[in-house]
Amino acid sequence: MIEIKEGAIFIADAHYPHHGDEFIELIRKIETGAITAPQLFLMGDIFDLLFGYNDYILTFSNEAISLLKKLSQTIEIHYFEGNHDFCLKDIFSNISLYSRDEQPVIMKLGSKRVALSHGDKYETGFGYGLYCKLLRNKITLDLLKPFEKKIINYQMGKLPSKIICHKMDDFEQKAKAIMRNYKDTDLVIEGHYHQAVNIGKYISLPSLACQKKVAIVQEGNIVFSNIH
Repeated sequence: MIEIKEGAIFIADAHYPHHGDEFIELIRKIETGAITAPQLFLMGDIFDLLFGYNDYILTFSNEAISLLKKLSQTIEIHYFEGNHDFCLKDIFSNISLYSRDEQPVIMKLGSKRVALSHGDKYETGFGYGLYCKLLRNKITLDLLKPFEKKIINYQMGKLPSKIICHKMDDFEQKAKAIMRNYKDTDLVIEGHYHQAVNIGKYISLPSLACQKKVAIVQEGNIVFSNIH
């Protein structure tokens, strides 16, 4: 079982490049050693749109992709694919990648069993699940290739104006429903919802795009932090 180490950094929902430069600035600092971390957990939707089997989509995020590849040579990186970034194994060959189907992943934090996931696996509905399976299929992506530039340009043009930061009034009930899917775990860590709250054993990570925060392991606890 993989151990989550003291000082590990969790980044969720950066939605690069459309929602601020915090992500690129942060990984530059980690790459240069200005910020140190033994592990980096990328909890999905790091990119606003990125998927495999397609060269054109890479052109929108070349710098961040190159930095992550370089960083993966020196520190341990775990990437939990989200609903905006998926099929990434042909892009990041030196990073431990977990598809939606492979999530949640159980790891160890001290004596605790911790389940990690982007957060869109449970309580999202049958239709959403079917959509995810179809979209994350290489055959589907290959069939769309003749239209790739038109589709990608349309989506990349629309995403900057999308409102992604809002407080969910009923999120405690949502979290309780999600937790019913987790058995034999001491802690659950997810992104996706951009809420930055702890509800019992459930941790909804801050969105780097929204709260401008990450999570860091400090003395065996998950602590939300403004990182500079």
